[in-house]
Amino acid sequence: MFSRYQLAGFAGLSLAGALLTQPALAQTLPGLPAANQSVGVLSDSLSLGSTVQAVLDANPGVANLTELANAASSRLAQSQAGFLPLVTGTAAYSHLSPVSHTSFGNGPELRFAPNNVFDAHITAQYELFDFGKRGASTDLSRSQVQTAQDNIIVARRDLAFNAAQTYYNILFMRESIRVQDQQIASLVTHRNEMQKRVDAGVSTKFDVTTTDVRITQAENSKLDLQNQLLNQQVQLARLLHKPQQTDIPVKGRLAYEPRPVDLAAELAKAAENRPEVKLSRDAENTAELQAKLINRSNMPSLGVGAQVGGKNGYILPTGTINDVRFNTVAQAQLSVPIYDGGRNRKQRVEAAASYRAAQARTADTQEQIRADVRQAVNNMQFSQARYDNALQQVTQATDALTRAEGRYRYGVGQNLDVLDAETQLSQSRLARAQAMYNYTLGQYQLRRATGEQIWQ
Repeated sequence: MFSRYQLAGFAGLSLAGALLTQPALAQTLPGLPAANQSVGVLSDSLSLGSTVQAVLDANPGVANLTELANAASSRLAQSQAGFLPLVTGTAAYSHLSPVSHTSFGNGPELRFAPNNVFDAHITAQYELFDFGKRGASTDLSRSQVQTAQDNIIVARRDLAFNAAQTYYNILFMRESIRVQDQQIASLVTHRNEMQKRVDAGVSTKFDVTTTDVRITQAENSKLDLQNQLLNQQVQLARLLHKPQQTDIPVKGRLAYEPRPVDLAAELAKAAENRPEVKLSRDAENTAELQAKLINRSNMPSLGVGAQVGGKNGYILPTGTINDVRFNTVAQAQLSVPIYDGGRNRKQRVEAAASYRAAQARTADTQEQIRADVRQAVNNMQFSQARYDNALQQVTQATDALTRAEGRYRYGVGQNLDVLDAETQLSQSRLARAQAMYNYTLGQYQLRRATGEQIWQ
């Protein structure tokens, strides 16, 4: 019978959702200075808050997304630079040989170009009017920055869930081992009492042997739980990027603190705060801005420019052709797309389809979020009912064990009745721990479903 509850406990480990803050456990490390409450401090036991914060700070995936967001911000700054003039400086030298020349009789030779040409100038260019193409490009870049930032929020949330769930898995395994230790200790005490009865000749060796079998079975179950605990500690070490540390110090115990839940309020909160909704809306906005940019990309553009500098090679009434003279150039340019093979039209069709797809994803995401909230509330309600039932089972099993031991002590009961009562009590205690575990995770599953900010 114990293995059935044990398997149920292991299945409970896959329950989705576990968040950063929790009502049952402390969030700071007492006795440590504030400076030592940081990520790398593992010399003392970690609370839930410090565990999750340590994982968030150690994970390179968050750093990767942060840099991607920085790159998106840089692209936004680049697009905004298109609203400013472009100024360049140029200096050139060239040697020409031969050059055109002529002479008139015995007069001086007339050259139409110098052998050594010098040209230095500064050019300023500015796109005066582009029918909103630069503005559309900037808006698109800004939307991409928002998407990158929202991706960081989602990644941090999911990482926090993994860390917190592993933390609670460790607490649940420890609680299960404590239950198993209680059963083993009770069985050993019972076995010692029976051994005294055997020595006194009032009982048989068969009862001692039967109890030894139950003790061995309980010890085997404890070994399985210890293996599960070690695996969860290895998982936490991986999340902390400390693979060489197989035993991460974690403090706290499972606790049960029920709270009322308003389903309508939680659904409204989820619709407003859930980061997946924000990401879906980001994708929708990006697709719309992309369509606007494509619509404007086939519009004319008007640019102006000016150039000032110095250059030789001028044939003027005064001076020589080698003299470097100040010069200016002003220009205006109108560019009008005429034919692009239908590419712009096809791009508009693609952009419209992408926008409709983004709208469909948003609607699907909203439905999924509502389902997540309802499932989390259902899990909490049924876990609460199971906890109340487990309390009643513990009381009944304790009473049954007391009566079985009394009957056996006075010779009117059998040893098997005592052993079965011990097993039932152990199962009831484990069921209580399982209900506490499920309800606690249900609370954080609900917080995850409603998009609460769960890390500092």
